[in-house]
Amino acid sequence: MKNPNKIAKIEQAIANKYGKETIQNPRKHWDDDKEKEYKEQIKKFDKKYLAREEGEEKIEVDGVLITKKLLIKEAQNRTCPVCNIYSFTVKDDLYMNRYNCCFVCYIRNIEHREDKENK
Repeated sequence: MKNPNKIAKIEQAIANKYGKETIQNPRKHWDDDKEKEYKEQIKKFDKKYLAREEGEEKIEVDGVLITKKLLIKEAQNRTCPVCNIYSFTVKDDLYMNRYNCCFVCYIRNIEHREDKENK
């Protein structure tokens, strides 16, 4: 059998340390307006969640599952025209946009030319 005095002492200690609100029943402050607001928040959350789920729907392309979101985006050419190596790095994207080659090819072929031209 539970000892009611022990439970009361524990509740008192919690109330003294963290405040009386910590030992109150949460339903005490709950009313119909809060219930309506809560249900509206749940509906909004569900709409956002479903919209996200639709964007992450997987489609099979050449035997590989790809999210729909990726297929909507414009395809980028990630192969360096100089060395024909496919790149996944963001650094290479920067150099592909500016110099039309990957970072390694930039270091090998372009960097030293730019230094000479600027002097």
